[in-house]
Amino acid sequence: MENPKLKQLSEEWLIETTVDEMQQKMNNNELTSKDLVLMYLNRIAKFDQHGPKINSVLEINPDALQIASALDSERKVSGPRGPMHGIPVLIKDNIDTNDKMHTSAGSLALENSYALEDSFVVEKLRSAGAVILGKTNMTEWANFMAEGMPSGYSSRGGQVLNPYGPGDFVVGGSSSGSGAAIASNFAAVAVGTETSGSILSPASQNSLVGIKPTVGLISRRGIIPIAHTQDTAGPMARTVRDAVHLLNALIGPDEEDPITLTNTALSSVDFTTYLEVDGLRGKRIGIAREKYFDYLGDEKIQVMNEAVQKLSELGAEVVDNVIIPSTNRKWSYDVLTYEFKTDLNAYLKNLHSSYPIRSLKNVIEFNNQHKDKMLKYGQVVLLEAEETSGTLTEKAYIKAIEEDYYHSTENGIDSAMKEHNLDAIVFPNNYGASIPAKAGYPSITVPAGYSNAGEPIGITFTGQAYCEPILISIAYSFEQGIKVRKAPKW
Repeated sequence: MENPKLKQLSEEWLIETTVDEMQQKMNNNELTSKDLVLMYLNRIAKFDQHGPKINSVLEINPDALQIASALDSERKVSGPRGPMHGIPVLIKDNIDTNDKMHTSAGSLALENSYALEDSFVVEKLRSAGAVILGKTNMTEWANFMAEGMPSGYSSRGGQVLNPYGPGDFVVGGSSSGSGAAIASNFAAVAVGTETSGSILSPASQNSLVGIKPTVGLISRRGIIPIAHTQDTAGPMARTVRDAVHLLNALIGPDEEDPITLTNTALSSVDFTTYLEVDGLRGKRIGIAREKYFDYLGDEKIQVMNEAVQKLSELGAEVVDNVIIPSTNRKWSYDVLTYEFKTDLNAYLKNLHSSYPIRSLKNVIEFNNQHKDKMLKYGQVVLLEAEETSGTLTEKAYIKAIEEDYYHSTENGIDSAMKEHNLDAIVFPNNYGASIPAKAGYPSITVPAGYSNAGEPIGITFTGQAYCEPILISIAYSFEQGIKVRKAPKW
């Protein structure tokens, strides 16, 4: 950077700085939101598009600097709106923005699509005074396109790399760009989306905090869907506190997304009140080892065992080897297959009338017409979804949704938590994500350590619907007790 002040701040202060520290400097007139945007843009140019070429940022908001300047002026006149005022945020490329950026879900089929309205999430971010810095690359169609497609790959954006080991470690998906970008310090925080593991996976793989909230805490309006039963947006950040600041900005009821009306207790809660250093004291934490720890090698199991020991040291009562009754059930993804066509067609029909992609069938046809670019890994998942009626009347769908709900709740998480009187269940990384995903239950992942080669390992806390206050207190207490996260080194 040419500006010596910003150059020094960018190299010595910006790395791993927090939302609160940014606010302090802006409130003390030591820094502006425009300065933050310039520094992050410099890092994106230096490390995302060149150098190690992490390839996490798909598109920059052309208005970001001007928006930041306007928010700086507002701060001088009337003060900040809140903790997110002037804070640069990246959002996943399946989240609508009614501005000069596209919304494509990583697909070249939608590379020229402009949303006609802001999504609910973006409305809330703008209202909170956040600066939407750009859109992040992602696994195409949120990893609901093909079998064998690597996490972080899209036809529009190419392959996202894990900054802790570009080319060596899996980046995690489908919110791959959001995870890699925040780990790389390309923005303060990011918004990802999850249907089953798509926040928890890239968060744990990139040594981040990821909050997959209860389905209903955040409206999905204006987000390119997979399945309305399981989809949700959520925060990704380097610290629990930063993730909570972002969560506070995103929640709220929305009559256009009826599930948000089930949130009768948390719609106006300030989650920062649950950031308790001693939040683990007296909590009963169950460790789900069967099957889930089997995915880990000895080295990673040792890291997880040390994390479990830390829970005890911080005052938790650990209940080891908790068995979830449905753990070894043969799960299907039929609910996603059937809902995808219905939900995607509903989204696509609301694109600008001039846009040629109006249905899942059109997407498949576009892919077939551009096979070299679009079908590197095929599209078998799209084809399976297109074979459904799109009416959700099939017996297989109705059977699957009832079975998924029962075996993930009453015969799943609820059963284990009731039997052992638990406050939360622990899984390694995102390996237990599918059961709470089917239940619509919340999870928070926090950095737990690293392998000898430097690959991040996360610990994930899961609970029942709308238990975010408990999970936040547990996650924050663990984070403060272990303080293990470190920035990637290139």
